[in-house]
Amino acid sequence: MAQLTGTQRGAYVQAMFARIAHRYDLINRLMTFGQDQAWRKRAIALTELPPGGRLLDLGTGTGDIALTALGAVPRLRQVVGGDFTLEMMRVGRRRNQGQHIRWSATDALNLPFPDATFDAITSGYLMRNVGDLDRAWSEQLRILKPGGRVVCLDTTPPPQNLLTPFIRFHMQTVIPTLGRLIAGASEAYTYLPDSTVRFLTAEALAERMQRAGFEAVRFERHMFGTMAIHSGRRPG
Repeated sequence: MAQLTGTQRGAYVQAMFARIAHRYDLINRLMTFGQDQAWRKRAIALTELPPGGRLLDLGTGTGDIALTALGAVPRLRQVVGGDFTLEMMRVGRRRNQGQHIRWSATDALNLPFPDATFDAITSGYLMRNVGDLDRAWSEQLRILKPGGRVVCLDTTPPPQNLLTPFIRFHMQTVIPTLGRLIAGASEAYTYLPDSTVRFLTAEALAERMQRAGFEAVRFERHMFGTMAIHSGRRPG
């Protein structure tokens, strides 16, 4: 997997998430000890979405962040859940309130929306999987309204400290074991920790956001430094 790039990488990731769609939410809860729900609420708070606003949740999967937004922000005009894995969105449509999301087959590198469409864009565990990070940021900037906010929840390589051996054991042993026992897909849950280690540091990702044109970029770390929530704003 580490050698795959471009369309090959995209096809691999798409097929992987299709295989684990039916157990994705459960394993997320288990491997984050339920903290992922609090991170999604924090991500929505950072969007500063106004009542009547429009939200795109990119790489929505089964709609966790989109559904959180529906419950947290009153009278949203539209919530779009975009993903290129149809099996994940089919699971999401069957969830409670799933009918209130507009589900859209979406490629993060070629977003099918006009310029300046959304008040905010969120993503969860997407950016480390895209084939062209700079283009993905550029596309999100394009479809944000001036002053609109982008919020990215993703894994990040953890800092080296006394907890490093325990974090490594959790990522390299516990998570693949959960994937094998619950989803029958240990390969997918070996890829997920590996993609975390190979991804940019939180500082480097913030720099790439600034280079793409976002302003007021900042981030906060969670779960012993293995998760980060980045936010930024389109100028204007």
